[in-house]
Amino acid sequence: MRIACCTAALALVCAVSGPAAAQTPSLPTPGPEHAVFKAEEGTWDASIEMTAPGAPAMPPAKGVQVDTVGCGGMCLTTEVKAELMPGMPFEGRGLTTYDPAKKKYVGSWSDSMAPGLSLSEGTYDAAAHKSTSWMEGPDMTGKMTKTKSVTEQVDADHKVMTMFTVGADGKELPTMKISYTRKK
Repeated sequence: MRIACCTAALALVCAVSGPAAAQTPSLPTPGPEHAVFKAEEGTWDASIEMTAPGAPAMPPAKGVQVDTVGCGGMCLTTEVKAELMPGMPFEGRGLTTYDPAKKKYVGSWSDSMAPGLSLSEGTYDAAAHKSTSWMEGPDMTGKMTKTKSVTEQVDADHKVMTMFTVGADGKELPTMKISYTRKK
């Protein structure tokens, strides 16, 4: 058995280092679209305001978001921890990358308030320092929903993300606003 494993390993090494290796495409490198990730990298204090149509506004919640550039500069990972209401902890994780075929930013999101994975696609307007994306995934009940988020980079240390849902009348309704301040 050991001889078979060693022979298989040797064959794999020879195959990878042989003629096929000369034809292996080079690894992708970050392009200008990935520079957006560097601007997001860091630890951010978050003030979270949630609203519901016809309901009084809730007091702002506090949280922390940590954004890290990974995969050789090709993606941004996001980790959020907050307490949305007293005694109601929240955790969320996201991964965003740029898809050159779609010419869009694509991502995934999962958090402690939904029973599944949400997927997003969006664009970035460099002149306005604003990203706009649509995300589709399960809400708290498991029902598939579509949301829109708009994030505006106010300056190097401040950004504001507003999330919208589509109401029964087809109009976009703001449901959450997060104001971020970069920790020094």
